[in-house]
Amino acid sequence: MYQIELQQFEGPLDLLLFFIKRDEIDIYNIPIAKITDEYLAYVRVLEEIDLDGVADFIYMAALLINIKAQMLLPNPNENEEGEEVDPRRELVERLLEYVRFKEGADQLAVRREKRNRHATRGDASPVRQQYEQQPAKAVDHTVYDLMDALAHMLHEPPEDDDSTHEVAPLEYSVDEQQRYVMDRLRHARELSFRSIIRERSKPFIIATFLAVLELARQHHLRIHINESRTNFALRWHDNASNGVDSTVPQAS
Repeated sequence: MYQIELQQFEGPLDLLLFFIKRDEIDIYNIPIAKITDEYLAYVRVLEEIDLDGVADFIYMAALLINIKAQMLLPNPNENEEGEEVDPRRELVERLLEYVRFKEGADQLAVRREKRNRHATRGDASPVRQQYEQQPAKAVDHTVYDLMDALAHMLHEPPEDDDSTHEVAPLEYSVDEQQRYVMDRLRHARELSFRSIIRERSKPFIIATFLAVLELARQHHLRIHINESRTNFALRWHDNASNGVDSTVPQAS
């Protein structure tokens, strides 16, 4: 398992909110069939990548499937007024509560940031340096957008009709692929992800994708998604030195 610790990548409710915001859906009238199908597509990609925490997404997918099934069947449940109980009600309440907690956490983070700008005598210099060195945003849009682009690349047909067969399966580590990506970027400064995984095996693509996310987390590169959302560009981070930092695994 590999765990991703990017700010935009959080949990199953965040993925639902991503769909709702992207499609401008009324949270009180969620098209459960459409959302369930899209959610399952993302979960399949997560399973292929073998991310840590995918079980939470699978549980949410099962919950969505259950709600979808309830909406297809006659609903015997009624409230005190004699009206049918919407199977989506519990999910909507969970989403609204989650949004309230996120908004509260964001407000606390803003207050903390403002408070951190105030320093007692003798501490002003280190605090100022800390804020001056804060890196810029490493990933445009969200990690879910990256997952969407990755899904297109994993399932698109090969560019030619020649069949290729691997004699033995190859294994790739995230550390190795970090070195591979940084070496390619050192010569080009900007590359499309598709160009560095073209005609490569699925294990190579997945390991490279995880390596890119880890490098973005460490602020060695920046990621920009194209308009079609089927590819993304890798750019040398403004704060990264022209070489491999000590936090990136070195070649032996």
